[in-house]
Amino acid sequence: MLENLALSALISVVISGLAYWRDSLSLSGAAAALVVGTLTLGFGGWIWGVLLGIFFITSSLLSHYKEAEKEQVAEKFDKSHRRDYGQVLANGGLGALIAFMNFVAPNPAWFLMFVGIMATVTADTWATELGTLSSQAPRLITSGQRVEAGSSGGVSMLGTLVSIFGGLVIGLAAGFLDPLIEPAVGIVIGAVSGLIGSLVDSLLGATIQQVYYCDACQKETERKIHTCGSETQSLRGWYWLNNDMVNLISSMIGGIVAVLSWWVFF
Repeated sequence: MLENLALSALISVVISGLAYWRDSLSLSGAAAALVVGTLTLGFGGWIWGVLLGIFFITSSLLSHYKEAEKEQVAEKFDKSHRRDYGQVLANGGLGALIAFMNFVAPNPAWFLMFVGIMATVTADTWATELGTLSSQAPRLITSGQRVEAGSSGGVSMLGTLVSIFGGLVIGLAAGFLDPLIEPAVGIVIGAVSGLIGSLVDSLLGATIQQVYYCDACQKETERKIHTCGSETQSLRGWYWLNNDMVNLISSMIGGIVAVLSWWVFF
């Protein structure tokens, strides 16, 4: 076991180090990625590590895709594309915990939950990175009202389709790599859990996520200090429910959906 953890740590050092060098992770984010990667790969095994890698690598690449076009939208987000420890733990921490639980008390349900978690964080991240480039204004998931790109709770057709595809990729990979899941079943579980998880993310963002307002720029934002340097005022939502917490909760829902989908339909 110690040898597996040591090898997992070595692989995680290389990947997180490259991500830090590429400006995809802050120093704290790289440290958190090292912990998450070591625990997931060490306790879950190489298939778990591959699924985590697919999420992390594709999300990092997409965060740099058309950065200039996404600069104006990025001011609405709580944090930049250079992910810190909070973002890393929100997206990968729960998966690492599930990998440990599977090591302590092996059960196929843990892997299914992990697939749902990875499908959700992949679906949500892809939808954010590519959906904001949509030529059509997103609509608030609760009312259908048009909102600015990047607004919490806003969804678009492009973002929704991308989220389905992101979850599908994770499910397909799980189906090909793990004998527990057939590829076709993996596609369904990944797409469904990823879509539902990402929609829960949007629903929380539109209702109870903490959102602020910058009086100077007259814009909504997730930041306590806006990009203009002005201190923002609380507009709505629960003060403790920031974007990281929303990601964590929605990924948990996605994991549960994956397990329920397996039990009900397969």
